[in-house]
Amino acid sequence: MSALKLHNAMWPGLVGKGDEEGQEPPISLEKMLELTAAAEVNGQKFDGIDYFLFHPHTDPEASDDELRKIADLIASHGFSVGSLVAPIWPGTVGDSAMGDDEARGKFLDAIKVGCRIAKIFNEHGVRKYGVIRIDSAEFGVEKWREDAKANTSKIASTFKEAAKIAADHGERLAAEGEICWAGMHSWKDMLDLLEEVGMPESLGFQADLAHTYLYLLGYNAPEHALVQPGYSDEEFYAAYKTMTDKLRPWTIDFHVAQNDGEVHGAGSHDKTGKHCPADDPNGKLDIVKCSQYWLEGAEDRGIQHICWDGCMFPNAMLENPQTWNTILDTMIKVRDAHGTA
Repeated sequence: MSALKLHNAMWPGLVGKGDEEGQEPPISLEKMLELTAAAEVNGQKFDGIDYFLFHPHTDPEASDDELRKIADLIASHGFSVGSLVAPIWPGTVGDSAMGDDEARGKFLDAIKVGCRIAKIFNEHGVRKYGVIRIDSAEFGVEKWREDAKANTSKIASTFKEAAKIAADHGERLAAEGEICWAGMHSWKDMLDLLEEVGMPESLGFQADLAHTYLYLLGYNAPEHALVQPGYSDEEFYAAYKTMTDKLRPWTIDFHVAQNDGEVHGAGSHDKTGKHCPADDPNGKLDIVKCSQYWLEGAEDRGIQHICWDGCMFPNAMLENPQTWNTILDTMIKVRDAHGTA
């Protein structure tokens, strides 16, 4: 058994950034790599990155040679590439997994894009492990609620086809549990979807500490809340065990993160779990303890790395070197408490 590799996500430089009112400009891939490479705690550095396959970091239609140059750039910092995020959303390559035939076809096209880029990175040697991350690409839950059962079945059908494509390319898909994605917005709805797809060898769950905390609260599905405001520590961990016991067997990708119980958004990416600094005094999670619930048996599920997610951090926070040292220190504590992969 080997120790879990420590990765940093590149998409905090992109998600919630842009030219819409109230948004900050994106941070380039080069800058995100430099910030990650500069972090060091007692001689330990980040081992790699997880990577978002869309502009401005990546043109999903880039040539093989252009993608190899990106791989060279990442490797020049001593990094491996782990999990990739397929460009599945409307406005990228893809479209809604519960949309019409055209939309669902675009969703599957985005999976093919992800698999193509993964193959190039794998052959280059910069990528040796990790999954391709997806979601339903349907923002919000109101449309889903119009016919919940039928819409979940539609998403499941799309995911089955996506999983077949991934399997044919030697890849696995991980569906992100987050309250903003229709059909995936509560722990129970996420579990129902995973079970309806029923392809655990090819499609699993991507757990994020910040997002799954809001699963406990039932933010977008009060009927599935496992704790109520004012909960005690005993109530919290009993509920946390209930949730992780259900979703952990499906978990093949894991994000370390912190959450203060608030919902946050920017631009079109709205009502998502608010990621907080690792040492945020308002953070609701004991990051190390909560991580262990998800990482039990990680090796058996093929998990070889863990990734920090600081989605929608302000640029000033992302560009502060101390931010990354604090994050890396927390990641090391998670890895050491868990032991080996």
